[in-house]
Amino acid sequence: MRLRRRSITRSASRPAWQEDPRPLTSAAKAVAIVVVLALVTVPFLVVVSTSLADPADVVANGGWVIWPEHPSLAAYTEILSGGIVGRATVVSLGVTLIGTACSLAATVLLAYALSRPAVFGGKPIMLVVLFTFLFPPGIIPAYLVVKETGLLDSYAALIAPVLVNTFNLVVMRGFFQSLPAELYEAARLDGASEWTTLWRITIPLSRAVLAVVGLFYAVSYWNSWFNALIYIDEPSRWPLQLVLRTYVLAGGQLADPSAGEAGLLSAPQTVRMAVVVLATIPIVLVYPFLQRFFVKGVLSGAIKS
Repeated sequence: MRLRRRSITRSASRPAWQEDPRPLTSAAKAVAIVVVLALVTVPFLVVVSTSLADPADVVANGGWVIWPEHPSLAAYTEILSGGIVGRATVVSLGVTLIGTACSLAATVLLAYALSRPAVFGGKPIMLVVLFTFLFPPGIIPAYLVVKETGLLDSYAALIAPVLVNTFNLVVMRGFFQSLPAELYEAARLDGASEWTTLWRITIPLSRAVLAVVGLFYAVSYWNSWFNALIYIDEPSRWPLQLVLRTYVLAGGQLADPSAGEAGLLSAPQTVRMAVVVLATIPIVLVYPFLQRFFVKGVLSGAIKS
């Protein structure tokens, strides 16, 4: 009786949202998690299995394989043998690494300047930045700007037009503003310049938001294909995602110009799925290592803006 009274007293003292879930609620949550996990895992498993299957098995199973009976790496060997996919992978890696580094540097410098209360013209510049977020430029004005600056058919056209993302800038600016003002005052009393304060104090304390924003930029550059479709005419300079679009949507593969071929060739299903896996794996491998920074980085930067 005493134990029962204690349990009743504890349950009565706790709010409703802190009570233990009912068995039916826990079972419903478990079923929902299993269903969502299956919806995400099964298609990815089918894509990976089809890329590793023998072409004859793929044809016999109607184009898709859940589990390869005769696994083979022939599709990956074909696309990584130095052809158009190999060059596109190198282009995507280069654009992603260089673009992410340049975007992080530009975002950190602009966000730090806009986060300081005494900076000259900070509010007007911030209003201009927010105006571009609310009213983004159209495709034709952006194309004309890239054309007039001489960036057409160059890798710089894949980086310069999207160098700074407004959302990432606002998040990083809010994170910088959330840092204690006493740190900046102490650094100023010690004679530290703004560069020293940024490099020695702000950046070491902002690893979480830097990791999150860096991942946002990296995913954006890696998955970008529309800018390449507009600004890049030479297929040998296309990134991997644009080549993937040609493989999957157009139902064909680009011929290798160095081999004396031209136009589109028919791509087997295994090759298409291998390109999909190749374009997906880098983000899947990087995301788990930066997942723990997401809540701290995004929420800390979004609380104060």
